[in-house]
Amino acid sequence: MEAANNQNPEKDFKSPRIKVCGMTDLKQMHQLGEMGVQFAGMIFYHKSPRFIMRHLKGHEIKKEKLKVFKIGVFVNASYDEVMNHVDNFGLDMVQLHGDETPKYCERLANYISVIKAFRLTENDHIEWKIRDYFDVTDMYLFDTEGAGYGGTGKKFNWNKLKGLNIDKPFLLSGGIEPGDEEAIKNFLADPVSKDLFSLDINSKFELSAGVKCMDKVSDFVSHFK
Repeated sequence: MEAANNQNPEKDFKSPRIKVCGMTDLKQMHQLGEMGVQFAGMIFYHKSPRFIMRHLKGHEIKKEKLKVFKIGVFVNASYDEVMNHVDNFGLDMVQLHGDETPKYCERLANYISVIKAFRLTENDHIEWKIRDYFDVTDMYLFDTEGAGYGGTGKKFNWNKLKGLNIDKPFLLSGGIEPGDEEAIKNFLADPVSKDLFSLDINSKFELSAGVKCMDKVSDFVSHFK
């Protein structure tokens, strides 16, 4: 006998995890965990307006019993610098947002989970761009190409990913904002989303650099429960 179909068509999709990046406030990191966000990103790039070390010290974060996993975002940092921050801040993963080589990624991946970010343009051949990192990283992140290494707050063409077999967990980033929920659900209907590990949100959910509007974050999260 067939089981009754009790699915709500509005929720007929795989609920993605959520990462909120550019965090600078411990109270807000605790709030993320309470609302069901899985990951908090902290930026260790000194040119970023969200540079974590302007706001918090490693021991302050490491001692907290946070419900979120802590991801450190680095740009062309030395191996020793990354590993020192991993230890001092109690990081769970690192995200590499610069020009890090596969060999460098592999060295870090021996000790901690590595997310390699790729900033995409309309003309990129994505499968070629990522292939040398397949065996030396744990996940990819796809973001928008811009001047420098910081986030642009702009979206790239998500259709560039559709139809691809990434075959590795990836994070979708780049200008995701309140009101994008339906477009995200449409993306989730594409076969490429089988590898979608998490959505990555940041500047479009802020009151000021590094200070999130928790009401906006909570409302966004509620669409994917």
